Amino acid sequence: MAEIRAGPVPYIYVCTRMRVRKSKLLPREEYMRMLNMGLAEITRFVGESQYKREVDELATSFRGIDLIETALSWNLAKEYQNIQKITPGTLKDLTRAYLRRWDIQNVLTIIRGKLHGEKKGKIREVLVPAGELDRVFLDRLLEEPTPERMIEALKGKGIYPILSRMTEGGVREEILPKVENELYKQFYADLIAYAHSGIKGGRQFLDYITLDIDITNIRTLFRVRADPSVSDISGVLIAGGTISPQALQRVFQIKDTNEFIDALVPLIKVRPLRELLEKLREERSLREIEIELIKVQLAEMETMSKLHPFSIHPILAYLEMKKYEIFNLRALARGKESGLAPERIRGYLVV
Repeated sequence: MAEIRAGPVPYIYVCTRMRVRKSKLLPREEYMRMLNMGLAEITRFVGESQYKREVDELATSFRGIDLIETALSWNLAKEYQNIQKITPGTLKDLTRAYLRRWDIQNVLTIIRGKLHGEKKGKIREVLVPAGELDRVFLDRLLEEPTPERMIEALKGKGIYPILSRMTEGGVREEILPKVENELYKQFYADLIAYAHSGIKGGRQFLDYITLDIDITNIRTLFRVRADPSVSDISGVLIAGGTISPQALQRVFQIKDTNEFIDALVPLIKVRPLRELLEKLREERSLREIEIELIKVQLAEMETMSKLHPFSIHPILAYLEMKKYEIFNLRALARGKESGLAPERIRGYLVV
């Protein structure tokens, strides 16, 4: 293959590759079929699909739910790494910046696993080394005897300053939500600064980041509203979206659902999101609300990728759609392993 360089032709090439990859994602009908399968049948289905290589490689070491979990994580990491290899120029830089969110998830997964006494192998199954911290480095973190030693091993990495500062008194389960919130706030602040740095494609990148922040903040709004003891959410909201944290805090104070929706809808620029919120006047579970918000976000990403077919948008759209394919397959496998009814599992799928 010829060397991939920045410029119009390579951009067309990689964005076309993303559309081809997207066409191979599982359609809704396949998930509906799997709802009526047992765990062994789902494992066989996954092993005959695009996950075959990972399932075959791991089949001698894992069985059942562990085999599916590990194969899915390996496949997602490999896919994200392969996309970074074929992506040219500034598109590669933007993609790498966005995928650093996995560093946060992986590090927090390891910390929580260590606090709960999980075996290293079980923690490793769900790690997705797609960001700056590769599999070798994550394995080194897993070998550290304590969460505190693990954090010290991160010295020099982007997430170290916040982790170090917020865990000076020791790593405890109750402080991890605040640590996680601060890490993501810094992550988004870095992405916004990067988009404004003059990098080519920064404008399109910023369009998606602001959408992501808005959806994340609205999900937080609904999640925290379910807890009547919380009166102030300003500390958990992310700055940089089209709706300011101050405006969301004011809306949060409104207790009546209809008045809450009436105040929130005019703040939102994305029409499908406004239409969804109108439907949320009816009683919905938090899980249903979050799934519907994710579906709106994915649909908006698809719209962006069609409006800007040779930009960062097709890449980001595929990255997120692939992530939720893994999310769905895990939900199906875990649901079957736990003996949940198909209707219950269906409520966890993003389809």
